[in-house]
Amino acid sequence: MKVLYIGHDSISSTSFHRAKALERIGNQVTILNPYAVTDKLSNVAFKIHYRTGYRFLQRRIKNWLVQNINNQEYDLVWVNSGELLGTECINFLKSQIKKPVLLYNNDDPTGGRDGRRFDSLIKAIPCYDVCVVMRETNINEYYNLGAKKVLRTFMSYDEVEHKPLESEIQPEFRSDVCFIGTNIPNEKRDLFIYELVKRGVPISIWGSRWQRSPYWKELKPFFRGPSLKGKEYISAIQGAKICLGLLSKGNRDLHTTRSFEIPYIGSLLCAERTQEHLNLFKENEEAIFWGDVDECATKCLELLKNIDSIKTIAKNGRNRVLNDGRGNEDVVRTILKEI
Repeated sequence: MKVLYIGHDSISSTSFHRAKALERIGNQVTILNPYAVTDKLSNVAFKIHYRTGYRFLQRRIKNWLVQNINNQEYDLVWVNSGELLGTECINFLKSQIKKPVLLYNNDDPTGGRDGRRFDSLIKAIPCYDVCVVMRETNINEYYNLGAKKVLRTFMSYDEVEHKPLESEIQPEFRSDVCFIGTNIPNEKRDLFIYELVKRGVPISIWGSRWQRSPYWKELKPFFRGPSLKGKEYISAIQGAKICLGLLSKGNRDLHTTRSFEIPYIGSLLCAERTQEHLNLFKENEEAIFWGDVDECATKCLELLKNIDSIKTIAKNGRNRVLNDGRGNEDVVRTILKEI
């Protein structure tokens, strides 16, 4: 199958990993990166377009499409994220290529966390032949917006990008308990981790915006560095005995990519107890779950006294995601079969 893939082409992006997964299962993939348009904007201009749903950028995005769509024939157009492409852009793609146009979005466009960011995408939903969503609640919301067909899938790890390292993990990436992620405004992640610190959990933090926290003075001794990518990201997960998987309530998460990346890389997933997590893993056998900060702290401290249990649960968790087909290749193969 020949696929025109419209999404980020940065080697470190999840979009690029998904495109490469499509290639690995036998498809010919051409990547077009619409963010080439926004990359030329100043920070101020980008923030304005982000907060106005890119509506004032649509003519520029369409002109970019006109310049970059060649005469090659495709069997499918795969739009990843889709936040930059409004109704006119999608209709142009359909008129030129005359094949199904699919939207795949990991975020929660209909949830409202990101303000007006997804306004152009939401208006374009009826134009897509298929929309792929990550949340059960998105299904009816998309149909109510006029979607023709909605598929629900889970997030995924990447079989190549997240492959465990065979080399020894360097000391700077070893830890007892770690969290890798952004301190998202209004999510109270900083408060949660501060409470873990108060309860004696030996945690290590990597990510951005932690310096903005009102608890920065208390968290600073546990801060190990900025956001991680590539081998450093794998090293920090693989080098941790326990990895926290925190959800975004604003994004209505009941699982995240970390829910699969952590077990696949080989660490123990310690995440909030949700119905989806309970369906995905056997509690205390394949992953550890908690309902509040007290339970999280208690379980982490107990587990750190029994390294064999940590290794067993981590191994079982990895086997579960492998057996259940939670990798990018598995997910895109399932989507292609559905359409």
